[in-house]
Amino acid sequence: MKRGFYTIMAAQFFSSLADNALLVVAIALLIELHAPAYLTPMLKFVFVLFYVVLAPFVGAFADSMPKGRVMLISNTIKIIGCGLLFFSVHQYVALAAYAIVGLGAAAYSPAKYGILTELLPPEKLIIANGWIEGLTVASIVLGTVMGGILITPAVSDVLLAFGSPLTAVGIDSILKVSIFLVAIIYIVAAILNFNIPNTGVDHRILKKSPLFLIYDFGHCVKLLWTDKLGQISLAVTTLFWGAGATLQFIVLKWAEVALGYPLSKAAQLQGIVAIGIAIGAIMAARLIMLKQSLKVIPLGIVMGIVVMTMIAAHDLWIVIILLILIGGLAGFFVVPMNALLQHRGYILMGAGHSIAVQNFNENLSILVMLLFYAILVSFEVHIYIVIVLFGLFVSITMTLIRKWHLLNQRKEDSLHLIGTHKTH
Repeated sequence: MKRGFYTIMAAQFFSSLADNALLVVAIALLIELHAPAYLTPMLKFVFVLFYVVLAPFVGAFADSMPKGRVMLISNTIKIIGCGLLFFSVHQYVALAAYAIVGLGAAAYSPAKYGILTELLPPEKLIIANGWIEGLTVASIVLGTVMGGILITPAVSDVLLAFGSPLTAVGIDSILKVSIFLVAIIYIVAAILNFNIPNTGVDHRILKKSPLFLIYDFGHCVKLLWTDKLGQISLAVTTLFWGAGATLQFIVLKWAEVALGYPLSKAAQLQGIVAIGIAIGAIMAARLIMLKQSLKVIPLGIVMGIVVMTMIAAHDLWIVIILLILIGGLAGFFVVPMNALLQHRGYILMGAGHSIAVQNFNENLSILVMLLFYAILVSFEVHIYIVIVLFGLFVSITMTLIRKWHLLNQRKEDSLHLIGTHKTH
């Protein structure tokens, strides 16, 4: 890998680590503020909202300057959101604070993925995605576990024992200690951003008009959805991220009902799913070539079926194996799809624009699925019914995507056959 790749990976790791730790802390804050249960998934909803709303602009923003500078600015926004969460005394203020963190993440994402296509040749993209997804998942594992640990009194009491230096700046509770430590992780990521190399790509934006950017974004969305390879990979990753975000909250509720776990322990089960994703991502990076990417689609169907078996699992070791299997299937099929999507997007419209289109679709999926989950929670639908509905949705949708791909292949074969006859 080229110089600077590992710096990019480290910066991404620490920024994502803080995002995931902060989500658990924010959930604990809502519980302390006596917020209704349906507001818990809304934390993730407001986090990804800016991914959708600002999608026409963040791609152009990412392409307008060196990606390392974009990542630095985005991290600074996350730190501001973290600071606002520190002073939150109302449930909706807490949601607004986490939304600001989401604003920083929305601007960060096109840069962190886009720089890979600027820095590396196409044949290195699956390996690079294996790295970035593996480290992202590692950050999810450690972040959720860290968040769970930070909100336990035993850890925070050690820091609060220092007394006056912390209380002098208002750090006088478990949650404030937790938010303060997460802010430090964001600062570490920001320092790493300073050392990301300039790839030498021309970053001049031809037009800066908001109307033009919206029109151009719409054109890019159309380009990717009408491309035979782009549309399938985009459909798969769109489903994966929507399902993955919802699964986070399903696991939390399921652990409470099936295993009697509090939030601090349930958060660690999220980390187990993430370990499985990391294993799957690493295996995909080693075994799957870019041209073989579409062969992994059936694994998505299997994943939905395996998810439904969660309702029969009550023994901890069976739960661990099951969650690792779910994560492994997800990681193995999403990494090749992600690499293929990035490659097609880079060819069609450029790195930043491509990732912005990808983020728009994937996070629109997250918003819709989380909103549907929040509605089910508000109507007090049992978590086992939610799990069955979720698993069926994933399997059926992946089956339809596979049929779509096979239909595309048949059309291409027919056109090729017609072209062959004409030449004779």
